[in-house]
Amino acid sequence: MSIPKKNDTIFDIALRPKQWDEYIGQQKTKNNLKILIDAANKRNEPIDHILLYGPAGLGKTTLANLIAKQAQASIKITSGPAIEKVGDLASILTGLQEGDILFIDEVHRLNRSIEEVLYPAMENNVLDIIIGKGPSAKTLQLQLPRFSIIAATTKIGSLSSPLRSRFGAIYRLDFYSKEDIKKIIKRSAKILDIKIEEGALDVISGASRSTPRIANRILKRVRDFSEVNNSDTITESLAKKALKLMEIDEIGLDSSDIKILETIIKKYNGGPVGLKTIAASTLEEADTIEEVYEPYLLQIGFLARTPKGRIATEKAYKHLKLN
Repeated sequence: MSIPKKNDTIFDIALRPKQWDEYIGQQKTKNNLKILIDAANKRNEPIDHILLYGPAGLGKTTLANLIAKQAQASIKITSGPAIEKVGDLASILTGLQEGDILFIDEVHRLNRSIEEVLYPAMENNVLDIIIGKGPSAKTLQLQLPRFSIIAATTKIGSLSSPLRSRFGAIYRLDFYSKEDIKKIIKRSAKILDIKIEEGALDVISGASRSTPRIANRILKRVRDFSEVNNSDTITESLAKKALKLMEIDEIGLDSSDIKILETIIKKYNGGPVGLKTIAASTLEEADTIEEVYEPYLLQIGFLARTPKGRIATEKAYKHLKLN
């Protein structure tokens, strides 16, 4: 089998769509964004500030890069945790050119003092810098070039209302349909020079948690399994064996998902049980459970949130054969 000798990081970059039409899924969001971008291009203006939100792995960063390409703008990339001080933000903003796009990943992790500096920059393209302390403190105002911010978050509820209100366009990225995931896997398999049977496509897409990042990750591991077993094609049988080895079931639940559900069912009689209690019982971080595992378990109806805590549903009992 002819497989390029590159590492997974290079593959991850290679698998990202390079053109607008290569981005599969999220059609409603794409349609709205295209109107926003085309209108801004006609007016010869920077695009409005955009907020993208939704679970991890759905393509927010990829979409931000494609927006920049469609808007014919340069893009600078940073993240909420990387901007630790006001000076960090000032350095980034003063380095922007007219029409540039600043992409801020994990924007919900910006601290409030940095947000305060960002507000006038987003609204009026000015940077207010306070020099000195106490009564003698002075504010120096610097004019910034016109620029746009694209921000991404998995926790839109954690954004402050003043920050959220300064985005002119807010879009939610949803989980993908099985058909769209299959298209993504087919495209990735072609890029990786892998032959794949239709049955294997069904197996991998079914285990991909409706998430492109996970679909590509599983595809690469199944590719490794096929290569080690001297097969130049990923068959349905090989895909199933690889998933079993990775401890991923047919609907994408891994050992951690099952541990969380079994903890709720067996230790706490199905719930309700608090997030921190689940975290302590499973030795997982509460944030990890909430951001990584819960969205999919909620989406497939295996978990429910109530004011008193999390509850395992009847569907979870049936899937785990714990009725």
